[in-house]
Amino acid sequence: MSDGAFDRIALIGLGLIGSSIAWAAKRAGLAGHIVGTARSEQTRETSLRLGFVDSVAVTPAEAVEDADLVILCTPVGTYGALAQEIQDTLKPGAIITDVGSVKTAVVRDVGPFVPEGVHFIPAHPVAGTEYSGPESGFAELFDNRWCILTPPPGADRGAVDQLTNFWRRCGSNVDFMTPEHHDLVLAVVSHLPHLIAYNMVGTAADLEEVTQTEVIKYSASGFRDSTRIAASDPTMWRDIFLNNREAVLEILGRFTENISALQRAIRWGEGDALFDAFTRTRAIRKQIIEAGQDTAEPDFGRTARKAPTDKTS
Repeated sequence: MSDGAFDRIALIGLGLIGSSIAWAAKRAGLAGHIVGTARSEQTRETSLRLGFVDSVAVTPAEAVEDADLVILCTPVGTYGALAQEIQDTLKPGAIITDVGSVKTAVVRDVGPFVPEGVHFIPAHPVAGTEYSGPESGFAELFDNRWCILTPPPGADRGAVDQLTNFWRRCGSNVDFMTPEHHDLVLAVVSHLPHLIAYNMVGTAADLEEVTQTEVIKYSASGFRDSTRIAASDPTMWRDIFLNNREAVLEILGRFTENISALQRAIRWGEGDALFDAFTRTRAIRKQIIEAGQDTAEPDFGRTARKAPTDKTS
């Protein structure tokens, strides 16, 4: 069977991504049964109440029993311990995959614990919001977004096709990369922007000459949108930076050089240099919109959304 459907799917982690996968799979009819697990009893109960899982398990080892597809949806720093915990209960022929924003570390941490006959295919759905917890998920999260697969050399072609079709039917476009190239690309398009946002908001909070009230009251759109990124899950992003440090540091070095060039242009009144830099980067924004990865509507087409009240994880 290569239509992307599975008799039994196990989700380890029931936050934004895990719950959205479940909703998307249910929307597309991709699962006969979805079992979920999370470390918090309240999260498990909430997930069952919301109905995006059909059953819950107390432990990951229990959750993966007889599962045809196992998806790790927790912070990447937990993957090694989870893989070790579930290795003896994975079903022969099952696919184990993940949603982590780094891939080299996932191959390093999970690969040694994958039993013979189980198909390990790392993946990264490039989608998300600043919200977390089981109530934050929605089926449309992956629509027209990209899911990057990084199958290891010699991966079973049928298993790769099955997982590819799963993500396509969840709404995603699918691409393939090596783990190393994935980590460099994501350092540019995701990890560095988050690092900048965290630092920008932190700098504003530390300024003694500008009060916090003024920062909040007079926030322009640039700063306001940075705070949205900086509101992302701190545990997840701590693990991402620690597990993709080489690629992030390489891109951060290039970014620092570019910042220095802009700093010199501002200091010495080099208007042409600033204009050329801003014109070039404006073109990137236009291409993102043309590729369907955002919209030119005011406020990026976002509608007001109330943050979830359930803070479990």
